Amino acid sequence: MTDALDLSGQLGDLVDHHCHGILTDDLDRTTFEGLMNEAVRASPLGTTLFDSTLGWAIRRHCAPLLGLAPLAPAETYLARRSELGGVEASRRLMAAAGIGTLLVDTGLGPDELTSMSELAELAGGTAREVVRLERLAEDVLSSGGDFVADVEGRLRAAFLDGAAGAKSIAAYRIGLRVPANKPSRTELRQAVARADPRRVVDRTISGWLAHTAVEIGLPLQFHVGYGDSDLDLLECDPLRLTGFLRTTQSYGVPVLLLHNWPYHRQAAYLAQVFDHVFMDLGLTTHNTGALSTGVLRETLELVPFGKLLFSSDAYGLAELYLLGALLFRRSMESVLGELVEAGETTPQDAAYVAGLVARENARRAYAL
Repeated sequence: MTDALDLSGQLGDLVDHHCHGILTDDLDRTTFEGLMNEAVRASPLGTTLFDSTLGWAIRRHCAPLLGLAPLAPAETYLARRSELGGVEASRRLMAAAGIGTLLVDTGLGPDELTSMSELAELAGGTAREVVRLERLAEDVLSSGGDFVADVEGRLRAAFLDGAAGAKSIAAYRIGLRVPANKPSRTELRQAVARADPRRVVDRTISGWLAHTAVEIGLPLQFHVGYGDSDLDLLECDPLRLTGFLRTTQSYGVPVLLLHNWPYHRQAAYLAQVFDHVFMDLGLTTHNTGALSTGVLRETLELVPFGKLLFSSDAYGLAELYLLGALLFRRSMESVLGELVEAGETTPQDAAYVAGLVARENARRAYAL
């Protein structure tokens, strides 16, 4: 960052438009590493998950907040975390993240995760719900009621009760070839009759849910790209959503593409050509650690500045909130600072863009 550019004011008080609860229990090393990234555990054929850019980032940036020297060894870090206790360590890390508003996906367990209110208290901010569509559908199917009426009723009630939006995990269930047109009642009835209430894996149901959320007016998030081994990454290219985006643009309801790596350039293109499409980098930021600036630079090649949002997609570990926020701020300062130094923009314009991405775009998209 150049001496002329100070973005600290614009990059404070973030709106995290997609995140999850954390565990405040005391965690052993195996559990901690299982929460670090999308792997379920450290590979028995590899080394440790601390041998990654994320692992280095935890040691570099989280260790000082727990009273350790930067880059303290992993075993020293985990011992100190245990000494402080999970609640105190999480409180320190969450408070330092500087996130004022959290939009929380409440549809991902386990039950031991913090509630929205607990998460907001740890962060020193406020929280609102994002309804996970497939989880809602599974609850309705298990209850045995009228699927259409119950889903629509619960979504409308959630919206009136303050839910900020809805989320589709079609990427994990059917890929992103979501039907361009809303399935008919007959098609839906046939799909519901054969669906497993324990895990909905059906293109018709996921398509109907997504179209219904948009029709009701709920901003709709889609998981895109990078995730765990339960998805097929080849089917998670957001370009597969093109038909759906064409037919839903007329509603004027935001569709928000989450995470996106390695398809962040495709997502940036979609955000440019469709009025209602927004994007973020989500968990890509903390997983790429010190190299996250490169991913942001590639995203800013094409995305309109008014269409890029901040999110941490933090789950399980308070460390991921701290790193998502810290690395986002550092990357924005680095990229915008380079452009100012090169004479490609002014400090005033850079500050304006930083504020857009940090919170104003989310406030506009979700009517916060």
